[in-house]
Amino acid sequence: MGAGFLEAVYQECLGLEFAARQIPFVASRPLKLSYKGHELRQTYVPDFICFDRIIVELKALREVAAEHRAQVLNYLKASGLKVGLLVNFGAAPARIERLVGSSSPNDRSVSSAWSVD
Repeated sequence: MGAGFLEAVYQECLGLEFAARQIPFVASRPLKLSYKGHELRQTYVPDFICFDRIIVELKALREVAAEHRAQVLNYLKASGLKVGLLVNFGAAPARIERLVGSSSPNDRSVSSAWSVD
């Protein structure tokens, strides 16, 4: 599609691509949150969960910021999953960041990034 569309457009297109490539995914599945053993009404809703193991969060921004990375890391923490992809379609070429969460409060998250034409 190229740069310039809203995030919802890229989400719909990526869902079509996942299906065409037989990549198992669930779109917009709410993640339950809890506090001191109590389930909260608030939920997190990542754009995709692929292979039941990878969170994929989409953006359509000129540049991603620390709070967007924190969003993915919070999704990982809430879901118990370890790997998230933050995909920004806001500039050409699209940029993908891989974030790895940790279940230990003393470990730091790890990220790497690359661009896709």
